[in-house]
Amino acid sequence: MKEKVYVFDTTLRDGEQVPGCQLNTIEKIEVAKALESLGVDIIEAGFPISSPGDFNSVVEISKAVREPVICGLTRAVEKDIEVAADALQYAERPRIHTGIGTSYYHIIYKLNSTQDKILERAVAAVKYAKKFVEDIEFYAEDAGRTDNKYLAKVIQAVIKAGATVVNIPDTTGYTLPEEFGAKIKYLKDHVENIDDAIISTHCHNDLGMATANTMTGIINGARQVEVTINGIGERAGNTSLEEVVMILKSRKHLKLYTDINSKRILKTSRLVSNLMRMPVQPNKAIVGRNAFAHSSGIHQDGVIKRRENYEIIDPRAVGINESSIVLTARSGRAALKHRIGLLGYKLSKDKLDNLYHEFLEVADNKKEVNDEDLKVLVGKEKRGPRSIELKSLQVTCGINSIPTATVTLEIQGESFTESAIGNGPIDASFTAVKKIVNKKVRLEEFLIQAITRGSNDLGKVHVQITHRGSTYYGFSANTDIITASVEAFVDALAQIV
Repeated sequence: MKEKVYVFDTTLRDGEQVPGCQLNTIEKIEVAKALESLGVDIIEAGFPISSPGDFNSVVEISKAVREPVICGLTRAVEKDIEVAADALQYAERPRIHTGIGTSYYHIIYKLNSTQDKILERAVAAVKYAKKFVEDIEFYAEDAGRTDNKYLAKVIQAVIKAGATVVNIPDTTGYTLPEEFGAKIKYLKDHVENIDDAIISTHCHNDLGMATANTMTGIINGARQVEVTINGIGERAGNTSLEEVVMILKSRKHLKLYTDINSKRILKTSRLVSNLMRMPVQPNKAIVGRNAFAHSSGIHQDGVIKRRENYEIIDPRAVGINESSIVLTARSGRAALKHRIGLLGYKLSKDKLDNLYHEFLEVADNKKEVNDEDLKVLVGKEKRGPRSIELKSLQVTCGINSIPTATVTLEIQGESFTESAIGNGPIDASFTAVKKIVNKKVRLEEFLIQAITRGSNDLGKVHVQITHRGSTYYGFSANTDIITASVEAFVDALAQIV
């Protein structure tokens, strides 16, 4: 039988503590509603006593969101608890999250106290909070570095005082997964009343182990995880909601589940990223833009044959329509064929081979070949051979130099070369071409257009010429705009010769 793991989202509290990423109340409500749609069980809406803005946000979120539990953070201070209770008065299901530091460092250097006095303050805070709401969560700050025997003593006392959830934070991200898992197991084995409360994990990512620690905590008995969207939070961040959710969804043998609607993960991730102006790193698990992208030819071929060859998660499960086959110089024919097939083209093997060579030339000049680039390349391939082909182009231009072009054309199998000067490199090139072709043509239109943005992207060139009263059109595209211009001009001339 599967057991539920409760998802406690602290994006709006711990996540919002990132410098420069604060949200106003309207933005917080928008995120809270998105979290409600996502299916989180608890939303930590803020730290009410910290500022009037935080207080107001907790009030308004309590009014706007009805399904999840709404939680307010406090210290083990009566005034904090009173203010939090006031902020939560409109919540359908309120929770006060109170606590105090329990590690040697916090007791001695932060609180200037003793273990016995800290225990008394912890119990008193829970009892006082219990006067306002039934649902009380207690956090033992820096539990990761707290002696297990003392931690168990504190946890047993606060549960007896009325705590419904006990939060075991790895506040500094210090513990190793096996240490954190053992800490949770120790509490399960040595706290007599541990089954009267839910054990929660709250792990930070200072050493890159937040998700690993959270998972070992779950495996050893924790049934609530405190997480943030995109893993944002203090310093190196918190455990990522999306990572834990998809681990539990993928590793079915654990027989654990959440109520998260995973198909809304990407949408929620993008919302938080945009509102907080925090771009998601491309290689971020689950929600990074490269999480389901494949550029290696071997990987692309494997994914095309069967997704599971290189993907353990169906991208549709997190709200992504399909895997991304990114075309680069490392891509193979299988990926190229797959992509042009998606664009609606079907080429013979010979034409695909020819296209692949042109594709590699473009790919060597660009970091990535996009769909618009492919449409241009396919168009050139479908056009077939012309009576005139540009074989060579060399241009000299710049400050204090006369633009000069040397062009070699192949006309019906024979090569011809001419040089010319002009008002610019394109004019010089066109003049050299006209000297070779020896046709009286008039350039009616010359249009250069960027396909996408970026100095290394393909440029499209359209040329319109007239000859003896008839109009001819030429087209080409290349990362070298001068080459594209000459190819387009030759394309139009080829229809005359």
